[in-house]
Order: sequence, then structure tokens, then C-alpha cells
Amino acid sequence: MLCKKNHFSAKVATSLVATCMLTMPVVQAADHQEAPGTQAQVVADIGDYYAWHEGDNLNLILTFGTFAAAGAPASYDSDILYAMHFDTTADGVSDLDLYARFAQDNTGAWGVQVSGEGIVTLEGAVETVLTDGAMSAWAGLADDPFFFDQSGFQDTIATGTLSFDPMSDDVKGLNVTAVAIQIPATTIPSGQFQTWATTHSK
Repeated sequence: MLCKKNHFSAKVATSLVATCMLTMPVVQAADHQEAPGTQAQVVADIGDYYAWHEGDNLNLILTFGTFAAAGAPASYDSDILYAMHFDTTADGVSDLDLYARFAQDNTGAWGVQVSGEGIVTLEGAVETVLTDGAMSAWAGLADDPFFFDQSGFQDTIATGTLSFDPMSDDVKGLNVTAVAIQIPATTIPSGQFQTWATTHSK
């Protein structure tokens, strides 16, 4: 399953307000760098939030920060808390939360910590797969899977005729920073849930 959507406010960036069922694929639109507030704190700007079921696991990927050209560094900030929320009772209130945060050691190297209710806390270097055997996490710079034909979009708006070219990707080769988490599906005590992501700054 693939679920994407985001909104931004001064303190909280919220991605995805959609019901996700483990048995049904869902795809929604995403946006990147569109809300004016994101320019004030780009490292808190959510690009996309993906959630899908695979076998006995639930995979979660949260991308954030501005588009970065090849060779540019990842976007880490120890003042930002990244959270993934799960509502299992359909009341619009999170019943389970997962968190990711970054920090630097005294040598300047970045590390990531992933924690939450009902899971083992994983922590270690970025760009490294962290695992306890049942759960895995990774954080670092990744090729942005987002696809967008800007020219086709503008032509479609101007003419009213669909003008998208599947071979034209204006964000091809650009990177984003991402946090990827794989947890046992049984961590979420429901076969149906809503999930969304937020970022919070100190």
C-alpha cells in the first residue's frame, strides 16, 4: 500500500490523513515545498509518507527536507522530532506512535534513534541498517521516488487537455532525507487503521 499527503504548520508538519487497510492498496497525492511555512524550516518539511504491508511486516518510509542535488548532504537536525501515528479505533486520535530523532556525537557524526510504544528502541549511525531481528530501521539520503512532470502539469492547466509525458520527470536525480522502518504487522493491533506523520520542533 502507498499513502501520501502532507500539510504544514509553523510547528507541526502533518503527512497523510487516510484510512489504510492491510488488504487494500491506497494511493494519494503528495506535495513538496509548496506551503510557505516550509521555507522557514525545510528540515521539518515532510515530502512523502509511505506505508505498506508486505508479508508479516509493515513498512514505513518518511521523507523530509528539501530536494537535494546529487552530492549534497542529508538534512539532519537534533531539534526536530519525526513521528508516525496510528489510529486503530477510527476516532481521529492516535493510539500508537513511533518516533525518530537525530543527534550528533562529539566528533560531529550523526546518529538516529527510533522508538515507540511496543517496540524495541533502535539507535546507531545513519546510513546503517539497525535491527533487533524483528524490527529494522534506516535513515539517510535517498533518491526521491516522487515523480513529477512540471511541464506536462503546466500545459494541462493551460489547455485543459491532459499533457503529461511519462518519460519526463523534473525531479529525476534529486535526493531527500528519509527514515525507513519495518515492524511486525502485529505491532499495530488492528487490521484497519489510519496513519499519518508529523514533525515537531523544539
